[in-house]
Amino acid sequence: MRKILCAAAVALLVAQSAQAGVTEQDLANDQSVTTQVVTNGMGRHLQRYSPLKTINKNTVKNVYPAWAFSFGGEKQRGQETQPLVYDGIMYATASYSRVFAMDARTGEEIWQYDARLPEGILPCCDVINRGAAIYGDTVYFGTLDARVVALDAKSGKVKWRKKIADYKAGYSLTAAPLIVNGLVITGNSGGEFGIVGAVQARDAESGELVWERPTIEGHMGTFKGKPSTMTGKLNASWPGDMWKTGGGATWLGGSYDIDTDTLIFGVGQPAPWNSHLRPGDNLYASSRLGIDPANGEIKWHFQTTPREGWDYDGVNEVIPFVDKNGNKRFATADRNGFFYVLNREDGAFVQATPFVQNINWAERIDEKGRPVFIEANRPGDPSAAAEGKKGKMVFAVPSFLGGKNWNPMAHSPKTGLFYVPSNEWGMDIWNEPISYKKGAAYLGAGFTIKPLFKDHIGSLKAIDPNDGSIKWEYKNNAPLWAGVMATAGGLVFTGTPEGFLVALDDETGKVLWKFQTGSGIVGQPVTWEMDGEQYLAVASGWGGAVPLWGGEVAKKVKYLNQGGSIWVFKLPKGLASGN
Repeated sequence: MRKILCAAAVALLVAQSAQAGVTEQDLANDQSVTTQVVTNGMGRHLQRYSPLKTINKNTVKNVYPAWAFSFGGEKQRGQETQPLVYDGIMYATASYSRVFAMDARTGEEIWQYDARLPEGILPCCDVINRGAAIYGDTVYFGTLDARVVALDAKSGKVKWRKKIADYKAGYSLTAAPLIVNGLVITGNSGGEFGIVGAVQARDAESGELVWERPTIEGHMGTFKGKPSTMTGKLNASWPGDMWKTGGGATWLGGSYDIDTDTLIFGVGQPAPWNSHLRPGDNLYASSRLGIDPANGEIKWHFQTTPREGWDYDGVNEVIPFVDKNGNKRFATADRNGFFYVLNREDGAFVQATPFVQNINWAERIDEKGRPVFIEANRPGDPSAAAEGKKGKMVFAVPSFLGGKNWNPMAHSPKTGLFYVPSNEWGMDIWNEPISYKKGAAYLGAGFTIKPLFKDHIGSLKAIDPNDGSIKWEYKNNAPLWAGVMATAGGLVFTGTPEGFLVALDDETGKVLWKFQTGSGIVGQPVTWEMDGEQYLAVASGWGGAVPLWGGEVAKKVKYLNQGGSIWVFKLPKGLASGN
């Protein structure tokens, strides 16, 4: 870990030391306090909406780069982080479990922390990190060797470091932690290795575990060091002992609905992918869980894909919103290609509509929220084939990387729309014989992803949650893998693998501004106000799952350059009139 680099940085931090750190109230008000970004999602509800409108449809053409910062070294892999900004300091995570603190005005480095990962880590989908959390005077983030690390926000020194699980068994941690009422709440990654998903809550000051809630039926939760309640009922929806290595990773982290005092975590695919081995619904894999933040008890669940067999997962973010009739709802765009609306009080199903084309694994979602499967498009049972051979191959839409993957959508209370980064692709998929071995891939499937259309794969869609209709679509040649942000200025920001940070009209989808950052953007844009001027920031650095797992799609985008940097833009006061 490098130490503080310059006297100016020290002086800046000393000047701020007398100020109060980030409070629970700061976290709760993050969307409305425009001088900071202290939560992943620009609010714990993950709406990714800013009320700032100095940069708007008329003035965005005057936005220009203020500074850029390189993450440096040879570690230029996928950069999926969302920066945080507090008291003039920007905090950003980077590939290979690193954290940087920078002067938000100049980009000058203040400190850097490198987790110094051990040999033998088992990341599924690139060595990425999706962001940090901040509370009090501490920055928290997760590492690829399955640890939560607490760093002093002013110096970068380690306050505590806690192991969440055994990285040698396939566990890792890539999502930004969530802070609620003094608890650091994390999920886990590693569903491809037959791990068991869980949500953990730790005391922010000490790092001690307060509660743990496994997300696969049959596993026992804990509360204050003692067994609490079992998740579900043993063997209620899992055959034999398969629940012991059932997957269900909570790898994207969660949101928090303050109105109902509920954590909402998505749960990943069951393990293995071969669904013929595990008849039943396989709860709570491929589900959304409402969890009590005080004790980790499950309040409700909604399963998007029972007996999931295509790696459609269930982790995608759940966002509270209010519909046109004033009803409090949740929205989530699932990997399986359907956009769901749920009731906020109990997670009950309201409606589901397709948001990508040519879905062929299910006919529809029925009135109870369950898919009506097209069983002919479930990968074939390998036990029915010759010994050691693969089962029948099918072409399924969407691909296992999903109608929408991890990259977060945004919701604008101004327009009422959700802005959903999606991809139009399918896959050849087949099942294979498989058995569990600690630390080894536990898929039981093979696959090749293929684009559906010649003119585009990526598609940013503006969706009306009241009826699921698509108001406009922005098509992109390469897959969209970046986060989305909406603003009161009438703009929607996202990035493309081709390297552009793009601003679109929130009502029409027309491109109003774009800037080439030099590498593909798979990061999450943010905006804030500083010294009376509006700033934007995004991480640039191509990577993530697409170049690793994308099959024919990966070949299509192999020309794209890797990188590792933060780009910061602003609209100076003198150009804020739009002239």
